[in-house]
Amino acid sequence: MRAVTWQGKRDVRVENVPDPAIQEPTDAIIRITSTGLCGSDLHLYEVLTPFMTPGDILGHEPMGIVEEVGAGVQDLQVGDRVVVPFQIACGNCWMCLTGLPTQCETTQVQGEGMGAALFGYTRLYGSVPGAQAEYLRVPQAQFGPIKVPEGPADDRFVYLSDVLPTAWQAVAYADVPEGGSVAVLGLGPIGDMACRVAQVRGAERVFGVDLVPDRLRRARDRGVETFDLRSFDDEKELVEAIRDRTDGRGPDAVIDAVGSEAHGSAVARLVQNAASVLPRKLSGPIAERFTVDRLAALYTAIDLVRRGGTISLSGIYGGTADPLPLLTLFDKQIQMRMGQANVRRWTDDIIPFLTDEDPLGVDGFATHRVPLSEAPHAYEMFQRKQDGAVKVLMQP
Repeated sequence: MRAVTWQGKRDVRVENVPDPAIQEPTDAIIRITSTGLCGSDLHLYEVLTPFMTPGDILGHEPMGIVEEVGAGVQDLQVGDRVVVPFQIACGNCWMCLTGLPTQCETTQVQGEGMGAALFGYTRLYGSVPGAQAEYLRVPQAQFGPIKVPEGPADDRFVYLSDVLPTAWQAVAYADVPEGGSVAVLGLGPIGDMACRVAQVRGAERVFGVDLVPDRLRRARDRGVETFDLRSFDDEKELVEAIRDRTDGRGPDAVIDAVGSEAHGSAVARLVQNAASVLPRKLSGPIAERFTVDRLAALYTAIDLVRRGGTISLSGIYGGTADPLPLLTLFDKQIQMRMGQANVRRWTDDIIPFLTDEDPLGVDGFATHRVPLSEAPHAYEMFQRKQDGAVKVLMQP
């Protein structure tokens, strides 16, 4: 089959690889009909290269048709249309039953000290072949795949794999009070969708911050009060501008949908880049022990949120030696929640919004649809924020 493989920093290629096969009774094989390009994939493209191996298959946002099921999978049949969550979880362990499938005790990558295995996401998360491919082996298929009806185009449901539950959890973790306010830093796919989710969940004021005109326009067209970061001399001015619209306090909650690739800290960027170009035997251990993130977005969130408010982190941070302003966090009595989205924890809440009325705007959410063969171009375009690229879907 054809698949998108990682070959090095900013180097992805579409290659022929062996077809996946059933390996365990709880496996299924899915023929992929749509698969997303995620902002998290860009971390592998540039920042998290020390944890990658040439030939790794990328991708974790698929949907498709069931082609084969193992003997231990009772709820799926050949021909079912399904969305596959980005995490691999059993559904039966204590963590899964507690609503934390990202911490699944069956698939935890214990050798790396990490949580549940993820599709297409480094050796830290199990080196599981990813979903930017023609076919996908799905472990723990007795729990993971979400059956969806025939009829609507893939766009209606494909975001259940990652974008929708990640944005939903970001808003849930932000704990925005009814009629309250929330600021979303970063209006890429997750930040854009988090604004939409916040609106349907009852937030009265939603502020969106970015520096890409197309992203600002998309959010503004849906009633978000937008702030162009380029219009301010520094983050302090931005903070004051939003405070002026919230009685001088700041918003009740801030969602950081940017993560470690925020602009800022030249020193942190230097450390990230150094780790990515060192020989593999050195780069992994150095990244695991000493990597720091560029924390501009997080520092802005801490400054911006009102006292007693909540910060929700959905942007990925990969550093292990990040300095945090604990005095400010303590003094402002800030609550902070974070983590990979627990997909199956939220899907039953989300599905009622995936109707023909389309209140979340999923049918028109993708800005680009390309064949899998154009994946290298899609990665470059998305990474450079060219051609209005906000969300890219690929069809094998």
